Amino acid sequence: MIFRQKRAPVSARREVRISNKLGLHARPAAHFVKHVRTFRSEIWFVTKAGRYSASSLIDVLRANMDCGAAATLEAHGVDAEEAVERLQKLLNELDRFDES
Repeated sequence: MIFRQKRAPVSARREVRISNKLGLHARPAAHFVKHVRTFRSEIWFVTKAGRYSASSLIDVLRANMDCGAAATLEAHGVDAEEAVERLQKLLNELDRFDES
């Protein structure tokens, strides 16, 4: 019988910039949070104003990140490195939520 090896929790962080013209408003924030919840790690946005849970839609909206806003995406857990990498890519793709 083969058992899965347990991975040790790690921490990862990456600087991100919001590229959506309207910022991280309700629809793209909800899409982002949905993807955050697929990871086992705890994930946060850290801005000058504070630290916000990326798995909470209310917290993401409270971070009030407009277009061009910079933040640090932090994760701690077994899949932290994968989480910050994939979530950074997702943030760059949120332009499709722009309202015309």
